[in-house]
Amino acid sequence: MSQTTSKSFDTQLFKRLMKYTRPYRLTFVSVAFVAILLSLLSVARPYLLKLTVDDYIITKDYQGLLTFSLIMAGILLGEVISQLYFLYYANWIGQSIVRDIRKKLFAHMLRFKMKYYDNSSVGLLVTRTVSDMERIAEIFSSGFFEIVSDLLKMLAVMIAMLLFNWKLALIVFAVLPIILYATRLFQQAMKVAFTEVRLQVANLNSFVQERVTGMKIVQLFTREETEYDNFKKINKKHEQAWLKTVWYNSIFFPIAEITSSITIGLIVWYGGLQAVSDGSVELGTIFMFIQMSQMLFRPLRQIADKFNTLQMGMVAANRVFNILDTQSSIEDKGSIEATTMNGDLSFKKVHFGYIENEEVLHGISFDVKAGETVAIVGATGAGKSTIINLLNRFYEIQDGSICIDNIDIREYTLPSLRSHIAVVLQDVFLFADTIYHNITLKNPDITEDHVIEAAKEIGIHEFIMSLPGGYHYNVKERGTMLSSGQRQLIAFLRAYVSNPSILILDEATSSVDTYSEQLIQRATQKITEGRTSIVIAHRLATVKKASKIIVMDSGTIVEEGTHDELLTIDKGYYRNLYEVQFLAEDATI
Repeated sequence: MSQTTSKSFDTQLFKRLMKYTRPYRLTFVSVAFVAILLSLLSVARPYLLKLTVDDYIITKDYQGLLTFSLIMAGILLGEVISQLYFLYYANWIGQSIVRDIRKKLFAHMLRFKMKYYDNSSVGLLVTRTVSDMERIAEIFSSGFFEIVSDLLKMLAVMIAMLLFNWKLALIVFAVLPIILYATRLFQQAMKVAFTEVRLQVANLNSFVQERVTGMKIVQLFTREETEYDNFKKINKKHEQAWLKTVWYNSIFFPIAEITSSITIGLIVWYGGLQAVSDGSVELGTIFMFIQMSQMLFRPLRQIADKFNTLQMGMVAANRVFNILDTQSSIEDKGSIEATTMNGDLSFKKVHFGYIENEEVLHGISFDVKAGETVAIVGATGAGKSTIINLLNRFYEIQDGSICIDNIDIREYTLPSLRSHIAVVLQDVFLFADTIYHNITLKNPDITEDHVIEAAKEIGIHEFIMSLPGGYHYNVKERGTMLSSGQRQLIAFLRAYVSNPSILILDEATSSVDTYSEQLIQRATQKITEGRTSIVIAHRLATVKKASKIIVMDSGTIVEEGTHDELLTIDKGYYRNLYEVQFLAEDATI
């Protein structure tokens, strides 16, 4: 059980959250001052009502009644202005703090290892970054400040009651423990309930996000009914979590209302008896105590509701801080800022596994000279794509070393290392933006003229200009407005304009149409010229032209050589692949 759920209120968590108010200390203090002012103004109104009843209504002093009415109107106006300032700047502080935390959270997430995302739900992370942040904002806009304001009002009211008539005050205070105890139970129950609500919201978001993203698979395998049934179950749990909070509210607020009504009845009964019997209690005092008792009990009921908001915000803050406290980033201890790279690449006895004690690469070693094009082939799961992940330091190796230009890649600063490596993947990811922005990724150093010139060089300018809007054509989410081959071409251009020292093509020519393949083959030839290239592909033309072919099987290198050299190996692994797969392609060429 988390720290937040085990206690009614986590003071350490709240202190940590309050640290984010430091840049807004002046505004914070001014809001606190206005809260004190509102508590004083709230007591002034019932006192003026008492004076109005006793001194001007009963005595029929019309001039005094008019004067006091104007004074009450002025105090009310001041209270309205103060309340406006209080609410606006309490919300302003909340949104400012959320902006700061959200920026810090997103910057932290940008540096997470790929392993973190392998094991995390996208929907859950979206919930933490978006909706949980809004709950944190409500801590300040509808929670903490308003609770403090209400507590100050209650304190001022209780002091005023004791000063004016301690006997009537004791009647009110005698009932107070009942509603305080009920409020306490309510807060504890709602804390647990809201923790469950946030869990179910995250589960619901995660489920919907994954099914919408994978809708093609759902429909392709006719899983609509199954997924709908699963959704109903998750949605039911979400409903039950919320209904539990509704049930607690349904119990608490009627109890609070009845308690308040009983208190008013006792005030009228006792005060009326004293007024009739010996006149020790004035009529205006009874009116004042009725109003003050409402001012005392109403904030209690509201505090319970606002405490719910505070608790939800605290639960959300706990979840967000859990992510901020997660240390899952690649350690960037490199001191070498790589301004240029020749591209000499060396893997030396590299061992790696995504899961502890389950190696994927078993001490592989190979060298690639600057400017060489090396192809890596092998069955699915042989470890080909893992090499790409390790070269970019998306994951850390367990043993061995990877060197570029005879320098261990861990000695380079991470940004400078990755700036010299470009990757074109089989599954190209495009953002919901223009082709131009998907190519440059909004790098201000890459101009549109540069992009157009590069597109002409690799032969895809005409294809881009055939689209509505050309380079400013919006490809929509994940590039759905383009075919897989067109997305590959955009990825080639994105890699080319970055002018990398090392280029990696991971199955970049698979599953595309013949026309796109021809464009891709031309683009491949152009962008691999003069730079170190690693090609993971099954396409015969690319593999044949490679300076060297590395054949992998089950995380080890089983053969290495040129296309012709490998074909001479009797019963060789590559020769078998060639005979099974590549001869069929030769027959169609």
